Amino acid sequence: MKRCQSKPPVLCIVGSQNTGKTTLVEKLVAEYKRRGFRVGTIKHHHIGDFEIDYPGKDSWRHAQAGADVVLISSQSKAAMIKKAEQELTLEQIIDLMGEVDIVLAEGYKESDRPKILVCRGNPALQANSAPEVICTVGQCETFKGLPTFEPDDVQGLVNFLQHFLRE
Repeated sequence: MKRCQSKPPVLCIVGSQNTGKTTLVEKLVAEYKRRGFRVGTIKHHHIGDFEIDYPGKDSWRHAQAGADVVLISSQSKAAMIKKAEQELTLEQIIDLMGEVDIVLAEGYKESDRPKILVCRGNPALQANSAPEVICTVGQCETFKGLPTFEPDDVQGLVNFLQHFLRE
């Protein structure tokens, strides 16, 4: 098992809507966990507000009362809701994650982190505007020179990623 570093490596999974990004993240998490890694994930929600708690629940009531930070904790998990005056950067979110060996971020196509591009056909990203793309998953017509993996070849993809991250 890999040791947790002060800053874990971050891989962004990017692509157009409905190309299979979330499914790929699920598969990557399962494969990294099978290999003994502690995995953190981030989902970038770039349009509007979102809720993770239901109206009427205690944590929702705490937030509605004006709490700036609400932490929900049980014997098996914890979650934090923190009000933000502006969107947190990817770096700030990573700092909140605690001890993980790798972070898989769904989205953040504008970041300078290494990216896995998931696509079917012609992706929204263009090769000359996305130098951080290290490999593709699926059929990506404009990224032909990069390593390409089929959506079900998760072991091969993780082997490639582990080699890439060691360099």
